[in-house]
Amino acid sequence: MTEAFRQLGSPAPGGIVCAADHASNRVPDDISLGIPTHLLEDHIAVDIGTEAIAERLARDHAVPAHIAAVSRLVCDFNREEDAPGLVPDTSDGHPIPGNVGASREERLNRFHRPYHSALGEWLEQAQPALVLSLHSFTPRLASREEARPWQVGVLYNTDDRAARIAIPLLAAEGLNVGDNLPYSGRDLNYTMNRHAEAHGRPYLGIEIRQDLAQSPEDHARWAALLANIAQRVASALR
Repeated sequence: MTEAFRQLGSPAPGGIVCAADHASNRVPDDISLGIPTHLLEDHIAVDIGTEAIAERLARDHAVPAHIAAVSRLVCDFNREEDAPGLVPDTSDGHPIPGNVGASREERLNRFHRPYHSALGEWLEQAQPALVLSLHSFTPRLASREEARPWQVGVLYNTDDRAARIAIPLLAAEGLNVGDNLPYSGRDLNYTMNRHAEAHGRPYLGIEIRQDLAQSPEDHARWAALLANIAQRVASALR
């Protein structure tokens, strides 16, 4: 593996695989972001809960996972190569002074390109029935006033095949489900645009509210639920 990602499990043809773009808050020793240490535990640095859920999906539910191994503040894998937020100099109102003047090309070559090249090869070899894109969102942004009541969101861009199946299944579990909320996959969907939509692969973009993904019990519950939903979606798509 490289410092950009790690992979758990081996994908099988016609199976389900998970990609977790923002699962890590790691900052390499040779990179200084210039931010207080406590912010590395905040949503601006990591999608809280997703690493543990992805690990449980791979370990307990036979859903192999491609997991980011560096913080989104170092390099955001779910951004186009020319997107301003790829190496953010601010996030939710917090300045990231260490990224001001940082070499975008160096971050691309060191992190972004290896992450996506490996994910692309993995999916091409496996040809899975469904790609599960796993993210989480904060209940409230510091830079905005409105609360986010959804417990889980389903995101998509132009291919909503899996989303249309998954949304009522999640709602039937008693969840408040956001349909392309808390933000739209039409605006922010790079990894799935590149590795799923561009190849006609069905995908399920999931956003879990972070206050519901805090404990090991939460992680186990979400992993079991998502494995079940993903399998039902994949079966319905066949």
